Amino acid sequence: MGLSLFEKIWNKHVVKEIEGGPSVLYIDTHFIHEVTSPQAFKGLEKRGLPVFRPKQVVATADHNVPTINQHLPIKEELSRIQVQTLKDNCEKFGIELYGLGHPYQGIVHVIGPELGITQPGMTIVCGDSHTSTHGAFGTMAFGIGTSEVEMVLATQCLMQSKPKLMRINVEGELNKGVVSKDIILYIISLISASGATGYAVEYAGSAIRSLSMEARMTICNMSIEMGARCGMIAPDDITFDYIKGREFAPAGEKWDDALAYWKTLYSDADAKFDKEININAADIEPMITYGTNPGMGIGVSGHVPALSEIDEKEKPSFEKSLHYMGLQPGANIKGKKVDYVFIGSCTNSRIEDLRMVASFVKGKQKADGVEVWIVPGSKQVEQQAKNEGIDKIFEEAGFMLRQPGCSACLGMNEDKIPAGKYCISTSNRNFEGRQGPNARTFLASPLSAAAAAITGEVTDVREMIP
Repeated sequence: MGLSLFEKIWNKHVVKEIEGGPSVLYIDTHFIHEVTSPQAFKGLEKRGLPVFRPKQVVATADHNVPTINQHLPIKEELSRIQVQTLKDNCEKFGIELYGLGHPYQGIVHVIGPELGITQPGMTIVCGDSHTSTHGAFGTMAFGIGTSEVEMVLATQCLMQSKPKLMRINVEGELNKGVVSKDIILYIISLISASGATGYAVEYAGSAIRSLSMEARMTICNMSIEMGARCGMIAPDDITFDYIKGREFAPAGEKWDDALAYWKTLYSDADAKFDKEININAADIEPMITYGTNPGMGIGVSGHVPALSEIDEKEKPSFEKSLHYMGLQPGANIKGKKVDYVFIGSCTNSRIEDLRMVASFVKGKQKADGVEVWIVPGSKQVEQQAKNEGIDKIFEEAGFMLRQPGCSACLGMNEDKIPAGKYCISTSNRNFEGRQGPNARTFLASPLSAAAAAITGEVTDVREMIP
């Protein structure tokens, strides 16, 4: 019987199988940041252990960093302490740190791919749930807890139970105004925020193969939002072309050897999956969430479900969610006024996202009363945006291009949405308080967010595209 992409990578990295229990997996690359690493380093110190393979650990500061005046001391005390602690630990344990001021600093799941660190066939972990982003390259990548961060730092291995396998096939051509963020929001709305729990998900089909690497990363990024252990896409020429020539990509004979291996990384024709889902790309329209988990999403032309459409057992949580969001069952979202627009996060802060938004808003002005934050995913993205004059387009439209960081994706730094305000956001989570205490979040694509910035309300971007 043939093997799936996941099984090929899993089998290559099993160090030891424990009968009736988890397997010991070798981890190729371990990304760390300032939030989930301090306790892990403290654990090593208590046990008198070094970092086993520091050259396979990559560190950056992203969650707690300000996105304005990064040359100044961080104002929030906890954020300042966490960023400084990461710096101290990296110096102490001999780990490369791309901290504030470094030309490679940025969101952990943005810098790995853009530097060529993320490569097909790898196992990649990080103390961050959206590590699934790297699966777009045909890697087995997943988030881990702080105790597991310590385990990987100490041994370069991790104990894992093998998940079930799911394949989601998206076939056909996307409609006007529909991008990769809409694909993944549609999938999550279809199967729910827990619909892939216990599975490793492979995305396949002609619509997936037609996507750029940055678009593929957006899809894999949100795999965790439907409960999946990881998400992955088989590497192909689009993948290889993206990696070639990047800072830490193999070169010369090493490139040839790597490429020969990478070309074996696909699911065999007779590979078996525990579950398969087939989706017609033509059924997907620009998506937006209305509730407080990413599965509560609808097409922008649709309406919030009526109470009669909700299962009796789910009604209490549904009504609680709508109360938090200030919405009524059966209501339209289109036309809802927004106060903030946030374009950024590890989901949608790459140069392709910024180009998409700049192309759409060029020559237009933001609506009065709307504050727009554009936050690049890395110093390299920021610099490229400036080189291409994207920053000037944003400035003329009344947008603010800030400095790299996780920013308003989560209420863990200075960029918080005020209580009761509505934010249309390109990030990955719309939980209660995620963007700040009592902030209200609509998740959408960069195009839909840009449209809302110009109109001041939730808008069907298709109506603004010639």
